Amino acid sequence: MRRILAIDDEKQILDVINRVMTHFGCDVMLASDGAEGVEILNNGHRFDLVLTDIGMPIMGGHSVAKHIRNSTRPETPIVAITGQDNQDINRELFNFVLIKPFRMESLVDVVNLLTQEKPNN
Repeated sequence: MRRILAIDDEKQILDVINRVMTHFGCDVMLASDGAEGVEILNNGHRFDLVLTDIGMPIMGGHSVAKHIRNSTRPETPIVAITGQDNQDINRELFNFVLIKPFRMESLVDVVNLLTQEKPNN
């Protein structure tokens, strides 16, 4: 079962992500801001993918992504979620960017793409 951490300050967005990804067999943990997300990551939880809003109070998505890239699991796929397509996003930190409002099919496709089993070489 794929484990996903979803971080967004909009409860409605988190609820939809949780509902959709749970329906598709994912174990989803939710955080209402970046600081809460980082705390979850620091408490030893391991995730196959992190979805994070970019613009949030307290700690935004760029800071979350930098924390992950400097952690013991820097390869964790990170998807940026933003409501502004012209927002300055450091794309080197993120594996994919979703612009709100996005279709749930797009979310599922991105999660499936980024969490595929990698063959052992």
